[in-house]
Amino acid sequence: MLVQQILKSKSDDGVVTIAPGTRLEEAATLLAQRKIGAVVVSPDGKAVAGILSERDIVRELAARGAACMATGVDEVMTREIVTCARSDSSEAVLAMMTKGRFRHLPVVEGGEMVGLISIGDVVKAQLSELAMEKEALESMIKGF
Repeated sequence: MLVQQILKSKSDDGVVTIAPGTRLEEAATLLAQRKIGAVVVSPDGKAVAGILSERDIVRELAARGAACMATGVDEVMTREIVTCARSDSSEAVLAMMTKGRFRHLPVVEGGEMVGLISIGDVVKAQLSELAMEKEALESMIKGF
């Protein structure tokens, strides 16, 4: 399965972004309200400056305490972002995420972000593909 198919299967293909300089407190509120695990930090909604995850916030809280919540997201976000393309396979993307130990991957085409997939999205797609293959094999065996 390709990343393009994963994006199409998502109920909401919009990417939640937040501007650099936004306080961690506002970012945490956004994550909680949207029930998401990460937000892309972007100055314009298309370029990826970084990703801020729940883990980033928890690490900062553990290191500095509640005072860190006034810090800008660009001081805490992950800056070295791995991206993928619509044409990448789910297997390749899953391998990247597993090796890099991250759960969110921006989909970039022509230098602009066109989507965001999570490890949950990829696993769901692979399980769906396996179920279809199983049904096809069972039908072949039964002679249908």
